Amino acid sequence: MAVLGTESGRLDHRVALITGAGSGIGRAMAEEFAARGASIAACDLVAGTSEETVELALRAGAPSAVALTADVSVADEVARAVDEAIAALGRVDILCSNAGVLDDYRDALACTEEQWDRVFGVNLKATWLLSRAVLPGMLARGEGAIVNVASILSFASSLPPDPLPLRPTYAATKGFVLTFSRTLAAELAGTRVRVQVVCPGYTTTEFHMTTGADPVEGTAPDDQPEGAMLPEDVVQASLVALDTGEIVCVPGLADPTAVDGLIEAEARMRGGNFAPLADRYR
Repeated sequence: MAVLGTESGRLDHRVALITGAGSGIGRAMAEEFAARGASIAACDLVAGTSEETVELALRAGAPSAVALTADVSVADEVARAVDEAIAALGRVDILCSNAGVLDDYRDALACTEEQWDRVFGVNLKATWLLSRAVLPGMLARGEGAIVNVASILSFASSLPPDPLPLRPTYAATKGFVLTFSRTLAAELAGTRVRVQVVCPGYTTTEFHMTTGADPVEGTAPDDQPEGAMLPEDVVQASLVALDTGEIVCVPGLADPTAVDGLIEAEARMRGGNFAPLADRYR
């Protein structure tokens, strides 16, 4: 089944609201959705970058596009951005909640309260705020799609920080995005509103070179480690997975049965509910 019931992957007469659209995966989403015929609401915190994305989207084929600036960790700004998108383009058919911040990798005790609030606000709270803002309209129209961008680090909680980075704050927020998306997808299983969580690995964007509040100058997107995935490939994986009904999309995962194994492991863990005390604790 194609996205939102369209044929041949086209998104004509659809409207996509994309956060973090000023660069990286968000910008690649805007260009690809535009090339498929969607109108684009490009939202970013960094002033000016969403306007650049709008220009690219229009050149790629978007019938119309609007630039929005908002801090998606703030409820009033999310409501305003969604209202502006609807006022300009009529509705929101597809939400891509992609905005994220890093504030550098650090251990749990080195994270300040301000950094904690910022990372949790943008990476975690915004996912809920945006879903809450667009979901009623999607349900009323009888179709829609929500794509939340998490991270492959969502699956790395038990691994030590070497060679992986220190990550308790960042990984916790992305773990929420993973769980929230899967649970929301289960809640909406009887509707035509689809939910997907895409979990990219290291991607050739500016993300690792900024906290998300400032643009990156120069050739930073090209100065990446060997093997990092192109953002365009992440977007392609997400769209193919949305068409085939994958809720958890890991663009670089060659063996999709790993997701089945995750579901099976969770079922075994739930075997400890309404059960007597396990023998090893006696």
